[in-house]
Amino acid sequence: MTPSGDDNSTAPPTPDDTPASTEQSSGAQASGDATGQSSSPSGETTEPVSATDVPAAAELVEAAREVKAAAEQAETAAHHAAESADQAQGAAEQADDSATLAGESARESVTAADRAEDEADEAGAAVIAAGAAAGKAGGSADRAELAARRATAVAVEDDSDELLIDERHPDEGMGKPGPPLQRSNPFVFGFFAALGVLVAWGLWNALGHARSVLILLLVSMFIAVGLNPLVEWFMRRGLKRGLSVGVVFLLVILAVAGVGFAIVPVVTDQINGLIKNAPEWLDLLTKSKTLNELNDRYQFIKKAQEYIQDPALAQRAFGGILGVGKVVAGALFNTFTILILTLYFLASLPSVKRAAYSLVPRSRRNRVAILGDEVLTRVGGYVSGQFTVALCAGVFMFIFLEIVGLRDYAVALAIVVMFCAFIPMVGGLIGVVVVALIGFTDGLWVGIACLIYGIVYQQIENYVVAPRIMRRAVDIPGAVTVIAALLGGALLGVVGALLAIPSAAAILLIIREVWVRKADAS
Repeated sequence: MTPSGDDNSTAPPTPDDTPASTEQSSGAQASGDATGQSSSPSGETTEPVSATDVPAAAELVEAAREVKAAAEQAETAAHHAAESADQAQGAAEQADDSATLAGESARESVTAADRAEDEADEAGAAVIAAGAAAGKAGGSADRAELAARRATAVAVEDDSDELLIDERHPDEGMGKPGPPLQRSNPFVFGFFAALGVLVAWGLWNALGHARSVLILLLVSMFIAVGLNPLVEWFMRRGLKRGLSVGVVFLLVILAVAGVGFAIVPVVTDQINGLIKNAPEWLDLLTKSKTLNELNDRYQFIKKAQEYIQDPALAQRAFGGILGVGKVVAGALFNTFTILILTLYFLASLPSVKRAAYSLVPRSRRNRVAILGDEVLTRVGGYVSGQFTVALCAGVFMFIFLEIVGLRDYAVALAIVVMFCAFIPMVGGLIGVVVVALIGFTDGLWVGIACLIYGIVYQQIENYVVAPRIMRRAVDIPGAVTVIAALLGGALLGVVGALLAIPSAAAILLIIREVWVRKADAS
């Protein structure tokens, strides 16, 4: 180690030293260690290196290596920076070229805009000149037209009634609408209010005159809705709707024809029997001692003979026959009309439902469709259930009449009972009375048996048969049924009574699903 004040001390190796110099230094240090002395680069002899200076020298060598590696990385980074600078310079040159092209395009656009502005000014001047010329021409045309109107006023006045509107006013057509009326005026309000009352009154009278047609439409729709479950039953079996409607309608026609063939012969036989037995009954009346005493007191046989011999009787009888004929013809026409309307309604029921639901706002259409389909389902279920109840009544009545001996009238009376069963509340009683009267004509005990059977069966039907069948279709309280039947009968007669119960069921459904839900949610 050299003294601290010696100027010729050995300097540490710099980063620029090569590995060869480093190895020579290391060799010199090793030879110094072997001889115990060290010489400087100038040839002077230095003091021997101690053992503590060897790690320092190794650290210096390692630092030299790191410095060299850092220098190489710096050189690489400088090379990359130079390449980036070249790329940036190229991009700048391209940007300059683009800016130059954009400037040229802008100058061309300014030039084109100047040209367009000049052309617009020229066009505006031309328009102004044309407007002035048109104004002068219009004034001349107005003056000429006024002169022409004044010249032809007398001739047009004579022929104006024969001209068409567009010939009278070729430019205006029907004319321009005037300003709206001031409805705040009390006179205008009173006029429109009175007009609304008159229109409502006229519509009410029109509905009154068309009552019979409306009843036919209502009955046809009711029957179509009632037959729709049967149509859907055939559709579920694989038939298309058109073919299903045809099959159901054919069954209806066969049923109507069967009813006619079953009732008409019986009625004809009854009328012929009445005409044939009338003389015998008259002889029995004249031979009766009691009737003779009553005749001596009240002279009713003489009055009956005078009534029969009256010349006006023939006219009244002929009028009565004509009245009966009119009733029969009207019944046949109504039946045919109902059948045709039922066919149309039954075939077009899906399209009618879609058209009706389309009138409802879209936000409520789904719920209204669900409620409407449920109402139609309940109406159809009621008709099907009531038909089942009526069919049971007719079948059991036919069996009973065959047992008691009224075989000649069994089919006709069973059909009458079946149709009467469709009438709510009093239908069964009417059927029982008709059957009992026919039974009394055959014998006293037969009539009493028919009356007892009718009363017993009505109790079974009201408390056993009908509740089991109708529970699935309509579920309404008994009081509502009675009130609905009374109101329907008062409004539309028998038809109203028939439609009252399904209508009441539909109203109750709407009340439960709409009003009750709103009340629960509030």
